[in-house]
Amino acid sequence: MNEKANRKLRAHNVVIVIITVTCIGAILESISQGWELWTIPLIAGGIIACWAIHINGYGETRFRENFFMIFSMIVAFFHGVHITSFYDIIIVSVLLMITASVMGRRKFLPFILLEYIVVTFSQLIIGVSTGSITLDPLSVSRILLHIVVELSIYRALHEILRNMSRIENDIESIQDTEESARKGMEDFLANISHELRTPVNVISGMSTLILKKESRDDVIAIRDAGIRLSNQIEDIQDYSEIERGDAVLEEEKYMITSILGDIASDYETMYQAQGLEFTIDLDPSLPAVLKGDSKKIKKIITHLIDNGFKFTKKGGVLLRVFGIKHGYGINLIIEVMDTGIGMTEKVRNKVATGSYQADKKRNRSTGGIGLGLSIVYGFTRLMKGFVSLESNPGAGTIVRVSIVQEVVDPNPCIAVDSGRFLGVAFHVLAEKLDDFRVGGAYEMMATNLAAGLRLNLYSAPSLDELKRLLKTGKITHVFMGVDEYEQAPDFFEELAMGNVTVAVYAGRDFKLSKKSRIIVIPKPVYGYTVAKVLNGDNDFASLRVGAENNALNLEGVKALIVDDEPMNLVVATGLFKDYKMEVDTAGSGKEALAKYDLSEYDVVFMDHMMPEMDGVEAMKKLKAIADQRERKVIVIALTANAVSGAREMFLKEGFDGFISKPIIISDFERVMNRVMSGRKGRNGGVS
Repeated sequence: MNEKANRKLRAHNVVIVIITVTCIGAILESISQGWELWTIPLIAGGIIACWAIHINGYGETRFRENFFMIFSMIVAFFHGVHITSFYDIIIVSVLLMITASVMGRRKFLPFILLEYIVVTFSQLIIGVSTGSITLDPLSVSRILLHIVVELSIYRALHEILRNMSRIENDIESIQDTEESARKGMEDFLANISHELRTPVNVISGMSTLILKKESRDDVIAIRDAGIRLSNQIEDIQDYSEIERGDAVLEEEKYMITSILGDIASDYETMYQAQGLEFTIDLDPSLPAVLKGDSKKIKKIITHLIDNGFKFTKKGGVLLRVFGIKHGYGINLIIEVMDTGIGMTEKVRNKVATGSYQADKKRNRSTGGIGLGLSIVYGFTRLMKGFVSLESNPGAGTIVRVSIVQEVVDPNPCIAVDSGRFLGVAFHVLAEKLDDFRVGGAYEMMATNLAAGLRLNLYSAPSLDELKRLLKTGKITHVFMGVDEYEQAPDFFEELAMGNVTVAVYAGRDFKLSKKSRIIVIPKPVYGYTVAKVLNGDNDFASLRVGAENNALNLEGVKALIVDDEPMNLVVATGLFKDYKMEVDTAGSGKEALAKYDLSEYDVVFMDHMMPEMDGVEAMKKLKAIADQRERKVIVIALTANAVSGAREMFLKEGFDGFISKPIIISDFERVMNRVMSGRKGRNGGVS
């Protein structure tokens, strides 16, 4: 219910109370004065009718107000025609004018004034002629005073209502202007998003295609710059939507392990070069599948991590994700701890408003546009959650976000084979454990993981301690970092040849001989990858940035890509061919319809903003053709229009899925797994 409707409801509440009290007074006076008693049931029935109409909201607002006023004026006339009420006519008339004014019905005021004049002068003539009213100086002065008061109140209320009407018209005009400006801003954001994202998509896509053929530092720099620019465009859009109150939630089922897996992959290119540690501590008991806005949750986590690394020169960042179960679902807790410069109490208080950039000068020197925390606060409030912050100068910062999520699958998000004995040794050198900035986070993650999975966990702060543990025969797995491995590489190589699984967390530059049986796990340290090793899944190639992903089988799927930008077609074609799809292209909506008319496609990727015929119109015509020929076609919006609510809008229009540009492979795979579920390509692809 909008504010105007609320005001009307409150006004009607006041009016009903005034009418009820006044009518009850009229009934009591009728009984005490012996007036026409047959009118009492009529007045009582009128009161009941007023309440019934008001409570049930019967009819239009104007109808209800007309009923209230006409009934009130009839009761006022009945009261005023009795000679004993001659000097009370002014009171009832003023109450009538107040009632009309409360409802903003200025047009009723002249009728109320006319009723007062007619009743007063009729009573005066009858009263003087019958002798019931004596025109002595006191009576004349009282009558004149009443007339002056009636006219003064009428004039004052008339002027007040006229001014109120003018103000309301001005407010409505301003609101219409603001609404028009808001819609114009939405169109502007959609257009600017499309225009900026299109070249960014080409930059990121072409550089990715080149890197598939050869690894070059200059191309990697171009790709990373494209990713950074794309993220900044999104930040500007998100911040603008939050400020205007236009941000909307797009809730769907998601797996928290998938979100954290994407973030873990980003670490290789974004932070590893800084020489800072990053650890992901995920509670294994968190539900496997939740429902919420996974895209905004990922942005919240990413911004908190970005902010942590931005203000940390030594040490690292720890991401903790856990939950508190309730009857309505789960409170998802996202906690990011860093060992950076920290904040003073004054800065903390300003940051809590969600619109303060901690260090503008430093932000400019470290990259970013300083909107991260504002977006975090905005998205969290949109999800009805809250943000807490702990920090002191030089002691780092802890930011904690709590949001309510619906539980879809309550099974644990991480599990290990309980049928085997597992003894896990975390080999982290003692000098690291003394300082959280280097290795303490490893121990925290390992302890929480062991508690959640009920593992036998042993800490080995030195090589001698590890050897002692190995002699007990209780150790089946050893996890460590590169520093630990390099202290005794021959020992660990020999150990791995036996019955103990040895895993090393390392960066992309760490290499082992081809004969080595040691498992190399890409950083960051993450409980999910530990669980993979414990379950015997030792294939971590897919976790590397830029690695070819063979998990999604689209062999034989015939696809049509529709885009008016030729380079976008080249990029999308190159990326999608990695999945062994049969790819065709069209440069416009009309060309897409013509091609579909001649050849059957399993899936069509449709751009939104195209000349002559936009993507929505082309999609609807394409599906109409498919229906006429009893075909089934999947149409996915592949567009640079990524403002908040775009996905929801495209799905409402009839698209089967939505992928924004620049194309993020994880998003592409997630959408394709969903829309192609249960369907097979011509060569048996699609799982």
